[in-house]
Amino acid sequence: MDARATTEIEAKEEAPTDELLLWVLVWSELAAFGILLAAFLVTGFLQVDAFAAGRNELNPLLAGINTLVLLTSGWQAALAGRSSALPGERRRALVMAALLGFVFVAVKLAEYSGELASGDIARFGAFFELYFLITGFHLMHVVFGGLILLLVAWRQTLGNVTLITTLWHVIDLIWIVMFPIIYLV
Repeated sequence: MDARATTEIEAKEEAPTDELLLWVLVWSELAAFGILLAAFLVTGFLQVDAFAAGRNELNPLLAGINTLVLLTSGWQAALAGRSSALPGERRRALVMAALLGFVFVAVKLAEYSGELASGDIARFGAFFELYFLITGFHLMHVVFGGLILLLVAWRQTLGNVTLITTLWHVIDLIWIVMFPIIYLV
């Protein structure tokens, strides 16, 4: 057997491992956020008045803008993940996805600033504790994901692009579920 055939066999043997890692990451993210959102919903059921008052302190317009920004970023990630994309197109799409992710971060930080400046948030019970925990955890994922998008744009392999764009879509999905639960329910 020649070296090329051996390399092809090794690549085929590694593919399921890469795919397994991807799905372990996806499901662990979904489980972690699912638990946090379930805690938010249960606590909201137990503290109806405090949660209603806490929601009145939020800025759903900024959160709505952030939803559009993150969805647009996800669209760029989808463009990068197309198998027909050329390396230059893929790089541009990954960088745009990351930059839009950082716009999301800037808007979220402005939103946090407004919420913290509005006064004593401790009077809303567990609402703001869970709100900052869930949205802050998501925000850290956006920051880290944006940095990885830039890294992958710089050193592209099809496997790396598939991994980060899939995880980026999971981050989008989590926000799409979080947005109505936290801001609109």
